[in-house]
Amino acid sequence: MTQQPLQKRRLRVSDVNVVDHRTLRKALGGTIVGNTMEWYDVGVFGYLITTMGPVFLPEADKAVQNLFLLGTFGATFIARPLGGVFFGWLGDKIGRQKVLAMTLMLMAAATFAVGLLPGYAVLGIWAAVLLVITKLVQGFSAGGEYAGATTFVSEHSPDHRRGFFVSFLDMGSYLGFALGAALVSVLQLTLGQAGMEAWGWRIPFLIAGPLGIVAIYFRMKIEESPAFQATLEAEAEIARHPETGEVLKPMGPVGIFKAHWQRIMLAMVLVAAANTVGYALTSYMPTYLTTNKGYDEVNGTLLTVPVLVVMALCIPLTGRLSDRIGRRPVLWIGALSTVVLALPAFLLLSVGTIPATIAGLSMVAFPVTFYVANLASALPALFPTANRYAAMGIAYNFAVAIFGGTAPFIIASLIQLTGNDLMPAYYLMATSAIAAVTIYFLPESAGRHLPGSMPSVDSEEAARHLVATQDTNPMLDMATLPFGPGYEAATAAHSRPDRRAGNR
Repeated sequence: MTQQPLQKRRLRVSDVNVVDHRTLRKALGGTIVGNTMEWYDVGVFGYLITTMGPVFLPEADKAVQNLFLLGTFGATFIARPLGGVFFGWLGDKIGRQKVLAMTLMLMAAATFAVGLLPGYAVLGIWAAVLLVITKLVQGFSAGGEYAGATTFVSEHSPDHRRGFFVSFLDMGSYLGFALGAALVSVLQLTLGQAGMEAWGWRIPFLIAGPLGIVAIYFRMKIEESPAFQATLEAEAEIARHPETGEVLKPMGPVGIFKAHWQRIMLAMVLVAAANTVGYALTSYMPTYLTTNKGYDEVNGTLLTVPVLVVMALCIPLTGRLSDRIGRRPVLWIGALSTVVLALPAFLLLSVGTIPATIAGLSMVAFPVTFYVANLASALPALFPTANRYAAMGIAYNFAVAIFGGTAPFIIASLIQLTGNDLMPAYYLMATSAIAAVTIYFLPESAGRHLPGSMPSVDSEEAARHLVATQDTNPMLDMATLPFGPGYEAATAAHSRPDRRAGNR
């Protein structure tokens, strides 16, 4: 019997995902609320570093206290790769929505627990040990948050507006940081430094309890992404090897890294550069302004608030810009502006006046605005739907653990070793110079469907147009659709009568 050649599968209107905007709004809102909550929790600690030092290490000098708290903040990121691998694998197995609810519950509980910790006066050095443990739990939960949130919203968004919608996640993140900074500033102004060290530092952490309950409620209301649901159905159809009939097992973290290591490494370089600048702004600046530039704790925190708010509100604009001109050009703006602006920014911070300080902070914030929003949409597009969450979890969290979360500690240590207050600028310039080269190798994903997912559009009319132009549309890569050659061959072989009967 002569085997007929497999015909090329054509894209049909019914294959195209027409985005339900009500579902998209619900998914976006629930994810943003949770993301804001997550990064409020992370950010508050950075703003209380100079306050919490005397609580947990009262016998050490100020520099040692700051290094310990910065190191404890960095410990959060040690646990992130483990959380990223675990929650990423779980998210690709049971769904994005369930795992995102789990990470939020764990983060809120750990943050609330920090507010209940006894100080050195009660437990001695064990108080500091318990603080490190709670931060490790926070890091473990946060490891699944960013990768899951960006994956989830990317899979819900129409292809030609993905950059705009996903950028709202980072807007929420920095508003969460700003909310934490504003609350700490109000408490510092109201209670004074003595009151903050005595008990006031606990309040921002304890507030995480009720805030977490509200955020979890919203997150539980969101629905699973259509791309992931379709992938589960497709995997069920080809769950056995087409030749041997053997049940195919899901790919584990090691297999995912082997399959996608080049793109994982590419993503890690970009994440490292972007988060080095981002965490230098959000988590290190209050300490830098207080310890190195002579500001008191209140002004050291308060000066960052307007910069963070304005930056957060501008992030969707850069996300929208990337939908128009591409992810790579916008990311290049972020990298090159860091190289150009970092040194002038820290020179302005050295002037010591409030206008110069705000100008310097703004110059650090400018590249962050172009970096973060577009990585959120560019990185999920590097990986196929079936492994996207896990691959993102590996790439993002290892990079953040090594470079991003440790940035405040590394920068403070470099200043301590050299006595040069401009070392942060040189560090930021070096990481972004490497990123500028790496962006060249990043595949352009603006306007294109996610690999392993069917195209997503705004309307039935757009779906019909896409089908009509599928042979000439440069935004449509038929080889990465779920019915690509490998998928078609496996499905056809699995369903042939002679295979089902066990004949050879």
